[in-house]
Amino acid sequence: MPARVKAVVPVHLYGHPADMPAIVAAARRHGAKVLEDCAQSHGAVVAGRKAGTWGDAAAYSFYPTKNLGALGDGGAVYSADAAVAAQVRLLRQYGWRTRYVSDIPGRNSRLDELQAAVLRVNLRHLEAGNASRRMLAARYLDRLGAAGLVLPTVAAGVTPAWHQFTVRTPRRDALLAHLAERGIRCGVLYPVPLHRQPAYADATAVLPVTEQACTEVLCLPVHPGLDSTDVDRVTGEIIRWATA
Repeated sequence: MPARVKAVVPVHLYGHPADMPAIVAAARRHGAKVLEDCAQSHGAVVAGRKAGTWGDAAAYSFYPTKNLGALGDGGAVYSADAAVAAQVRLLRQYGWRTRYVSDIPGRNSRLDELQAAVLRVNLRHLEAGNASRRMLAARYLDRLGAAGLVLPTVAAGVTPAWHQFTVRTPRRDALLAHLAERGIRCGVLYPVPLHRQPAYADATAVLPVTEQACTEVLCLPVHPGLDSTDVDRVTGEIIRWATA
């Protein structure tokens, strides 16, 4: 009999929330905890609730490129469970309840005051920034409909954060090179699947869909520093490449 699943970790990849109603319901049936990875989903909504408020706990990244970013590395854990929150507070600073006394093994993971101050200001602009991302994403979707790419889709009842606008094409590397030659920087998130990473390699894993996706995904520029003219330039180059 397989080991009981103890926890499920939904990853809200690229800013589109996972199907949290279904995931939470399945986890509860099996007595499993739900830990949300919200590193790319600040402000995203699914079924009327923010990503990060569905599970037993949620982890956020405040790396500068995130929708809600600090000046350097940082992150936070949210939980409505007071016991979970207390445990996380212990873990973040050496397991201390009393200074210099480690009740449990912990680490040094405090968010410093400067990063917190920056985040307090940036939090005021999160919704406006996400609205800009939605506008840019809508323009991409409108202009790239005939470009022969696999475009992102939005599930019913979801408001994505559009941390990335990710398309797919079997000719990904050729498109990436074409755009780079014209001064348009794109990203590949992510080129190597988890089961092929040296630290977690599993020669028995057979995941052809995952491996194919890693050869095809391309993240186009989408952030509040851009405007519709920038998107038109990117899409114009993509259409030129696709019809050459």
